Amino acid sequence: MAQDKDLKTPNIPPLRFPDFTDEWKKVTLGEIGIGFNYGLNAPAKEYDGMNKYIRITDIEESTGAYSEADIVSPNGKLSDEYIVNNNDILLARTGASTGKSYLYAPKDGRLYFAGFLIRFNVNKANPYFIYTNLHTRNYWRWVNIMSARSGQPGINSQEYSSYPLYIPSRKEQNKIANLLQLLDERIATQNKIIEDLKKLKSAIYDVVFSSLTGRLASLGDVAEIIKGKQVNGEFLSDDGEYYVMNGGVEPSGYYHSFNTPANTISISEGGNSCGYIQWNNSSFWSGGHCYTLRILDSNIENKYLYHLLKRREVEIMKLRIGTGLPNIQKKDLAKVSVVMPSSAIQNKVISLLDSIDNKIKIEINLSFLFLRQKAYLLSKMFI
Repeated sequence: MAQDKDLKTPNIPPLRFPDFTDEWKKVTLGEIGIGFNYGLNAPAKEYDGMNKYIRITDIEESTGAYSEADIVSPNGKLSDEYIVNNNDILLARTGASTGKSYLYAPKDGRLYFAGFLIRFNVNKANPYFIYTNLHTRNYWRWVNIMSARSGQPGINSQEYSSYPLYIPSRKEQNKIANLLQLLDERIATQNKIIEDLKKLKSAIYDVVFSSLTGRLASLGDVAEIIKGKQVNGEFLSDDGEYYVMNGGVEPSGYYHSFNTPANTISISEGGNSCGYIQWNNSSFWSGGHCYTLRILDSNIENKYLYHLLKRREVEIMKLRIGTGLPNIQKKDLAKVSVVMPSSAIQNKVISLLDSIDNKIKIEINLSFLFLRQKAYLLSKMFI
């Protein structure tokens, strides 16, 4: 870890391009940027076709990109002082997302930034280099310290301008920024591949299952719906042989034993994700907010039933009742209708949909590899 010169440790990163040897200089954001202004305090309205409104929630958590999933416009008097320009970086100043950042990209169009964001313009450094620094561990340590002073996390403009960082020569900044920008573009491409494959799978689901014919039955007739057994959190670990599914889309921890064999369908019983359908390739512990299915009818293939239910996941999620902690009742789940074509047709459906799932898994694993590469470079190429 780099320290100041009076400690006789050179301020250089562990990994750098071989043509650079000079020490890095310690600066603050306020010394390499100007502005640090608060955004527009206005509600959002339906997109007017020209003026976009970027809020904290419009900055993607994983990539820092502007999300066009829900484009809106500011509903108020518009002023050019709130337009995001080239070399501008936006910083979230309050709430759980404090520290999140966005670097303006011309492809995002005419953007006005909202009041819970702070904008500064990078005028004395490479903007992408500075933006990338705002994804390092050192930055997030600083954010956690600065924002932990009260019940509601927050960092104001003066505090952001005081953020300390090390920067090399502009030439080295440019070279680092170019490398990481290429990697970010590859990650974005990979995410698009995964997104398109999921859309393809959804379309194939619709075509396949809308055309199937066969005997109709209820889920309760073809499978036993088994509610899991709760394990206290104190007995769970962060890793282990058997994961615990307990009402979410991810394991809630790991346990030393299992109560459900591999190749089993699980359905989230309670919580915000109730109705989530999952295929479990390995043995696991089914918790108190998890249902599992045990096939009773030999005329239906287990994996076919999984794909059928997965296609109807949104419909199943609508079976939830309650507000505080919503849940799905076993009796309502048992009424879900199931169509059973011939065994040959079921196996064709399994083969087709499994092939798409396998392709998606391969692309997701490749995405994780790129993200690991980026995390490594961030940890080694910055101070």
